[in-house]
Amino acid sequence: MPADDLTQRRRREIADAAALTFAEQGYHATGIADIAQRLGIGHGTFYRYFKNKRDILEYVLDEVTVRLGEVLAAEDPTSTTTLEEYRAQVERIGTGLFQLFGDEPAIARLFYVEGVGADHEFSEKWMDLQGAFAAVTGAYLQNGVDRGFLPADLDVEVSARAVNGMIFAALLAVIRDPDPAAETERWVAGITRIMFAGIA
Repeated sequence: MPADDLTQRRRREIADAAALTFAEQGYHATGIADIAQRLGIGHGTFYRYFKNKRDILEYVLDEVTVRLGEVLAAEDPTSTTTLEEYRAQVERIGTGLFQLFGDEPAIARLFYVEGVGADHEFSEKWMDLQGAFAAVTGAYLQNGVDRGFLPADLDVEVSARAVNGMIFAALLAVIRDPDPAAETERWVAGITRIMFAGIA
C-alpha cells in the first residue's frame, strides 16, 4: 500500500478513536493521552498525524463536508418537474444523509455536537457550512417555485433553514439510538410527511 494511503488510513483511525472518546468524555475533557491510549499508541505517533485535538476537528469537518457533498451531488436540484418527483428526490437524499451519519454515529456526534463548541473560530466555520447547506436545500425549493409545483410566495431561504433544522434535530436523535440504521426509514418518512402533507 502506498505511503500516502497508509497515512490517510492512520489519520482516519485516529480521528475515529478521537470521535469515540469525545463522545464519551466530551471534547474539552479529552486529552491526547486518552486518544492515544484508546489506540494503544504513543503521543509521538499521534503528533506525526495531527498537530493537536483541534486539528482532528478540522479533519472531520473537511471529511464530512466532502461526504455530504457526495450525497447531495447524486441529485440535480433542477431535475424534478412535479411535486411527486420532488418528494421522491427528498426521500432519496434523506436516506443518504441518515445512512451517512447512522453508519458512524461518533463522527456525527463530533460534527454536530462536540465540535460546535470547541472554539469561536470552529463554530464560525461550522455555521458557514450550515449556511452553504441551506443554500443547497434552497436550490431544490427554488426549482419547485420556478416550475410551479411549490407556492410562488414560498420564502425559500426560511424554508430551506427550517427543512435543514428538521434534519439536524432528527440526526441528533438517530445518532443516540442503539440501532441508528434501523431508524432511518422512520425519520425520513416523518420529515417527508411534514414537508409535503403537514401535521394536520
